[in-house]
Amino acid sequence: MSVKIGNIDLGEFPLLLAPMEDVSDPPFRFVCKQSGVDMMYTEFISSEGLIRDAAKSRQKLDIFEYERPIGIQIFGSEISTMQEATEIATLAKPDLIDINYGCPVKQVACKGAGSALLQDIDKMVKMTEAVVKATHLPVTVKTRLGWDDNTKNVDEVAERLQDIGIQALTIHGRTRSQMYKGEADWRMIRDIKRNPRIKIPVFGNGDVDSPQKALDWRREFEVDGIMIGRAAIGYPWIFREIAHFFKTGEKLAGPTVAERVSVCRTHLDKSIAWKGPKVGIFEMRRHYANYFKGLPDFKNYRMLLVKEDNIEIIHAILDEVADKYHHLLLEGEMA
Repeated sequence: MSVKIGNIDLGEFPLLLAPMEDVSDPPFRFVCKQSGVDMMYTEFISSEGLIRDAAKSRQKLDIFEYERPIGIQIFGSEISTMQEATEIATLAKPDLIDINYGCPVKQVACKGAGSALLQDIDKMVKMTEAVVKATHLPVTVKTRLGWDDNTKNVDEVAERLQDIGIQALTIHGRTRSQMYKGEADWRMIRDIKRNPRIKIPVFGNGDVDSPQKALDWRREFEVDGIMIGRAAIGYPWIFREIAHFFKTGEKLAGPTVAERVSVCRTHLDKSIAWKGPKVGIFEMRRHYANYFKGLPDFKNYRMLLVKEDNIEIIHAILDEVADKYHHLLLEGEMA
């Protein structure tokens, strides 16, 4: 049976790319799409920023045909602002609008947005209803288990938000107070999936970082799909590895160093094309360590890459990396 959000068909068990601030921009989404991700989201966009016409927020609305299906994710603390931001985001023609009720970082939650809404479910319901009414697109929600261990209320959230028209729910298996610490607990996600009232797709998020874990948790927690965030940073191959493992039960060999260099280079080129050379080169610096994780004695190359702002020299350094490490084939050999 296919998983559907509105009339978007995501196949039997979709793998989704999490919206990550300063990570899931179009260049990163491009390399994830090449690795077979089924559905992606923009970085979360401030509703205030959209309404003020802030350049950074506007730029995050950029989506491309090859990325579909793609959702634009928005967050905010005021219902009227969220409504207006929804109208603006709808004009960018995504496939759906996603609301962030999960972001735990202080500058979002302390302003009453993101996971802060878990402390005021009535307001969350009103805000979601306003967003649903402001667009013809399907609306989905990403949230957490609750604000802290004493207020794990995502079961109530799931029922009430489904009742006012959201068409899918992604749950990160931690509370807001946990931030990203400790282990994600997916048991409540399974309880929601088993609730006979819940008819919309429910996706699990948090700590899936290997094909084996993806399969085990798919079976154990009965979710409709898995959303992956941090494990895809510098390793977009995780999507194809999980999909292959689901189909065959076999582990796909990890990317060769040549492939790592090639995808890193694509990411860099896309970054420059989208942001311009100065910002494109600068913002790519946070990704090098992740692309070449596990390579022995890589530190010097990383230092060279993060200091360099001449694109020809960066490409030459990447050539040298490909050349020096070409004999290292598999992740296992790097360990």
